[in-house]
Amino acid sequence: MSANEAGHPLLDNVYRIVADGTCSVLSLDIFDTVLWRRVPRPTDAFALLGARLRDAGLCPEWVTDATFRRMRIGAEERARRSRDTLGTEVSLFDIWRAMPAGLFGSAPLDQLVAAEVDLEREITVVDLDVAHVINAARKQDIDVVLVSDTYFTQDQLAHLLDRPELGPMEDVRIFRSNQHGTDKASGLWDIVLRDLGRSPEQIVHVGDNEIADDEVPAGLGLRTVHYRRLDEPYTQVLQREHEPLSPAGEHAPDLDGRHGDLGLTSLRAKAVQAGGPFATSALETTWRYGAGVLGPVLTGFAEWVAERAAANGTRTLWCPMREGELLSKLINDAARVRGFDLEARPVWLSRFVTSLAGLDPFDTDAVHAFVRSGYQLTVRQTLAVLELQPGDVPGLATELDTVVDNGDIADRVSKALTETPHLCNRLAVTVTAARERLIRSLREAGALDGTELTLVDLGWGGTIQRQLARVLEIAGIDIAPAGFYLATDNRAERLYLAGLRAEGYLAQAGHPAEVAATVTRSPEIVEQCVNALCGSLIGFTEEGGPVLGDAADSPSQNAERRTVQDGILAFQRTWNRYVAAAEGAWPSLTLPAARERLARILISALRSPTSDEAAVFGNWVHEDNFGSTLVTTLLPADLKPAIPYLSPGDLEDLHMRDSFWPALLAASDTGLGAAARAITDGAIRAEDFDPSGESYETRLRYRTADDRWHEPIRRRVRINHNGLSFARFAFEHHDTVDISLAVPGRPAIVRVDWIEARVIAGGRRHEQVLRWDKPEDFVGLHYADCRYLGGNLMEFDTSYAAVWLPLARRAGAPVVSSGQITIAFAMLPQSMTGMAPRMPVDRKAARAARTARLTDRLREEYRAAGVRGVAAGAGRVARRKLGDGS
Repeated sequence: MSANEAGHPLLDNVYRIVADGTCSVLSLDIFDTVLWRRVPRPTDAFALLGARLRDAGLCPEWVTDATFRRMRIGAEERARRSRDTLGTEVSLFDIWRAMPAGLFGSAPLDQLVAAEVDLEREITVVDLDVAHVINAARKQDIDVVLVSDTYFTQDQLAHLLDRPELGPMEDVRIFRSNQHGTDKASGLWDIVLRDLGRSPEQIVHVGDNEIADDEVPAGLGLRTVHYRRLDEPYTQVLQREHEPLSPAGEHAPDLDGRHGDLGLTSLRAKAVQAGGPFATSALETTWRYGAGVLGPVLTGFAEWVAERAAANGTRTLWCPMREGELLSKLINDAARVRGFDLEARPVWLSRFVTSLAGLDPFDTDAVHAFVRSGYQLTVRQTLAVLELQPGDVPGLATELDTVVDNGDIADRVSKALTETPHLCNRLAVTVTAARERLIRSLREAGALDGTELTLVDLGWGGTIQRQLARVLEIAGIDIAPAGFYLATDNRAERLYLAGLRAEGYLAQAGHPAEVAATVTRSPEIVEQCVNALCGSLIGFTEEGGPVLGDAADSPSQNAERRTVQDGILAFQRTWNRYVAAAEGAWPSLTLPAARERLARILISALRSPTSDEAAVFGNWVHEDNFGSTLVTTLLPADLKPAIPYLSPGDLEDLHMRDSFWPALLAASDTGLGAAARAITDGAIRAEDFDPSGESYETRLRYRTADDRWHEPIRRRVRINHNGLSFARFAFEHHDTVDISLAVPGRPAIVRVDWIEARVIAGGRRHEQVLRWDKPEDFVGLHYADCRYLGGNLMEFDTSYAAVWLPLARRAGAPVVSSGQITIAFAMLPQSMTGMAPRMPVDRKAARAARTARLTDRLREEYRAAGVRGVAAGAGRVARRKLGDGS
């Protein structure tokens, strides 16, 4: 808390000077200082005015909000130009006289002016921090004056300033630019000093304009405080949200007809600037993210939850940990300030413990789904998750260190676990014990005391609610849990088909599609910022206490997460101060306009993180949580070298396991970030990064040990701002041997900069990383309908021409069970007719390539199957030459 007890550090020095009585006059600007408007820009008030005049029948229907706003701006400019030798200062009456005659029917000038003043009264808000300083000045018998560049008259300003928060204003002198014919930058300050009869050093002035309120009066000797409303980093955040910021912008924003932007623009600015100083730039970045992005969104969510719960008569809400600690505090503070009689409490629940407690141990398919829920667990680890020893499942004794990375091994594991009544019973004992411990924990918390149980969570698929409902049903507890969520996607359909109630604040059941898709594609940063600083829930003790996994966060990440959460709470405190001061008249963030605005704040932050956000959040780690100890960073290390090759469309193609937050990759590269923003803004099409003509695809096919080639996996070929291309594929099959890559998917000369394969081979526990990035790596490969030109150059003659990678042989294993292939290349398309001249082949490299390829393959086939293997290999070569070009 700052020294002035009000929370704005820019006013700390002013408060001290006033409290010490070391000035004789407190001077204040009026607009954006004593009063601020609930619109992004002052001129956005004109859009609201146009709508109200239309509703009152005083303005033609064809005059839209944006049209009226533009008209009102133009009238003021015309009025100022027409003053000639009288200067540029005008009154509101002068401006309305410059509006087009006859457009507003028979409405008298006074009525139109009064309508604008009344609107200003309604949408202006007293700055509580400045009001605190004014009241402190009065206690010290310090004179208060107002100095404003304004077209309002004395009476109009008196109407706008007649607020209980400001106290009596009759004795407060107001110096107006239109009264004296000059503004603050051009001579009004000389008049102020002369009329007050004080030396400049005795006056402290606070205002938002850098020149008129800071530079000019400071040059005359006044002590000044630049009480800026928007700083540069916050302005950039507003711009990514497509908030119009320039005073004469061409369009009006989407505003609530009565409440404008509900004060969000200004209150976010206040919360953002209330922090610091910070020890590192990373902490400042995370504070801003909490105060300016997640704070408003979660404050709105908390208000909505409290309002919906109160409307339903729900008195207690349960917030699953780890998010529950912060969410319950936000909800309780929202309920308190809005006057709702309810309480939110944290409760220990997780996707893992409810999945285990609700598992049907006799259903092989259910066990299979549970086994696949973990990521790259070995069979031994999977058994440990199910509280089984290796000796309990003898059928898996030879595969304990095999990674469950494909459906075949998951099938074998699930069948082995359910193939005998004894094993099903062993599994049932584990599941039953897990369920009883979970229910005991809920009883200890009080969550099962009533006839209802309402969860509050971030959401996405509502998995915990659905699985908890099954647990309670199995246990014979007649409670159908309900849920309030920030957003849910299409997976929530399972909740509704089970007859469970689930509501979403920003999106529900995947609608609006844009919001649901964006939030649930990159949920990790929201979850990380909201989570308590502890490990994830992996079970319960016999007494029902939580058993937590190890937390992987570093001290720096914990400090940054705490700072994000401090920023979130700071915004809610700022918002709630104005809710409380308005005594029930402050707009609610449950309004449709508020939810739309908050959704735009969140999806803009997820789609277009700043470079500062990328630098900080990219180093945060993600815990897999479902029985795995796997930890990855939000900006994956394996994708960092690929960034120069990526196009915006490639980001969309990335799987969740490739990158939890693809836009973070874009933000770390200036060109890629600019291209992604241009597509998001509609300035260019994503298709503009495709090669000219029809679309082409890189295709991957894999060959299994039975010598079958499987259907291709396809990725569109794009050429990015650097002239480079990228493709990534993931495949899983328990006995893959080779893959073929039709890299350009068309005739082309291709420079392959590198190919990386991350594979699980031969049942080994750890992933291997294989790379082809040197000429000697490419020499020994097999080329089908394409040629090795030397170095890292290849020429592909047809759409199906492909280069083969011997994955299993390179990995030193009989087979590969799963893999991820990444290709970084540059492409020069050739004529589709095949008539283009071919590149000259490096004959020496070609002979070396053929010799190396034959030698390696013969050695491999002889080692595997002796003379018969060599003969079989010759047969495959013959078949390829007869027509299998892939």
